Amino acid sequence: MIRINQIKLPVTHTAAQLEQKIRKILKFTADTPLKYQIIKKSIDARKKPDLFYVYSVDVETANEQKILKKVNDNNIMLTSKKKYILPEIKSPSAVPVIAGAGPAGLFCAYALMLEGFHPIVAERGKKVEERTTDVQKFWKTGILDTASNVQFGEGGAGTFSDGKLNTLVKDPVGRNRFVLETFVKFGAPEHILYENKPHIGTDILADVIRRMRTFMTENGVEFLFETCVTGFSVAANGSLQSVELNHDRQIDAACLILAIGHSARDTFSLLQEKGLHMQAKSFAVGFRVEHPQSEINLTQYGKLYADKLPAAPYKVTANLSSGRGVYSFCMCPGGYVVNASSEKHHLAVNGMSYSDRGGSNANSAIIVSVTPEDFKADAIRHGEQPQDPGGTEDALSGVRFQERLEERAWQIGNGKIPQQLFGDYCKNRASVSYGAFLSTTKGAAVLGNLRGLLPEELEESFIEGMHHFSHAIPKFDRDDAILSGVESRTSSPVRIVRDESFQSNIRGIYPCGEGAGYAGGIMSAAMDGLKVAEAIGRHMISYETNNS
Repeated sequence: MIRINQIKLPVTHTAAQLEQKIRKILKFTADTPLKYQIIKKSIDARKKPDLFYVYSVDVETANEQKILKKVNDNNIMLTSKKKYILPEIKSPSAVPVIAGAGPAGLFCAYALMLEGFHPIVAERGKKVEERTTDVQKFWKTGILDTASNVQFGEGGAGTFSDGKLNTLVKDPVGRNRFVLETFVKFGAPEHILYENKPHIGTDILADVIRRMRTFMTENGVEFLFETCVTGFSVAANGSLQSVELNHDRQIDAACLILAIGHSARDTFSLLQEKGLHMQAKSFAVGFRVEHPQSEINLTQYGKLYADKLPAAPYKVTANLSSGRGVYSFCMCPGGYVVNASSEKHHLAVNGMSYSDRGGSNANSAIIVSVTPEDFKADAIRHGEQPQDPGGTEDALSGVRFQERLEERAWQIGNGKIPQQLFGDYCKNRASVSYGAFLSTTKGAAVLGNLRGLLPEELEESFIEGMHHFSHAIPKFDRDDAILSGVESRTSSPVRIVRDESFQSNIRGIYPCGEGAGYAGGIMSAAMDGLKVAEAIGRHMISYETNNS
């Protein structure tokens, strides 16, 4: 195949014009057969008002070398399809147990199924369709189900998000493409295969997950919903022996995949008690910030195309003189701020978009990096011990930090999402009314004063970052930008240590995905699930070889 990069066309172009452009580049006549596939599509808005779509395409044709010699263009080259290959297992005898049915757990289960295993997936929450009902009820009534919510249940936390499917993970073996193709196989739109920043939307993602689960169930994967891993036993040789579910069921198992997500705090505590090697990990906290989507479109696209193109995203980042990073996270064009709580009397927020990104506001988490040193300082500030009872550093210190923030957020809003206008936040005064636009939330919200929720040094960094971002996006720091708190579940506060075989210090236990500290988002979590499945496959091949 021939790969053509940097094909530029006006944003108003037609499919026929794209084909015509490809023919012109390759010097094909009008009657030359042309079969091509779009590999990548992005918007170039650097020279407003002139906006372009930029394509990379693969063309199937004969006489490839002759064509390359004739066109002599550095943007045109030979390429080949990258096929993702899983280990081939002859007769897998093990029954892997997977804790968690988020993207890491689902794709680990899917890959193990393709390798010939019949894994058991234990998910503390409910099926995605039942979970959706529980979440909608929570947003409407404020009644929280601590096992079925935005954080817990089939599909994981990403189910109620923007459904972004881009990743910065290097992918030499084709895992990224495999994940995207799997989503398309189960009902996602084909454009996610080539969009530069693909997103699926919470409404479509839920259906894709349901179809994926149905297929896996028909092919030997067992799903146990409302089922939590509550313990495990270890043999004399230090290897996993059995797994306990819901305190009352024991399963003989030599393989446990911990795809537990970043909010499974009770499971983190269990693992700590059981002696798994864990580390406190840096992450970031802050506020969800809303702006009118029309203003973001105007900034990103210019006046000519502001109302003619899909809702515009943005990405902002700053490294402050203090050494802290401030940046946008999980930006949701045309989205909603959602109550993403999973524990009673604690409140956390997230952002969510539907597939059409049709909401009136843009929102993004504007977050400040925090480290284990911050967790220690905050614990001391609140009269808590920064070490565990043995005097060593507490691996769950980041969890405790999150909990303190979320408890204060719940108190400020009395159980509702606490909000404040940015201008009032800077002046440390409670907001009493919105400005030129209203908030778009899922779950009740109330205006108040968010100052004092974050440690003072983080508040100062947040304010500095907001002002800094206004240089890239005019009026980003407008006085009536709406803040919602607290954005605390940006990534896992814990890393469950694993070695080059993807196992923990207890043999047979495989930390996996975002909750284990090895991913950040739907795609990287799904790809890590594949990596773990590959590792288990390689281990089984080695076992079969040594015992044949």
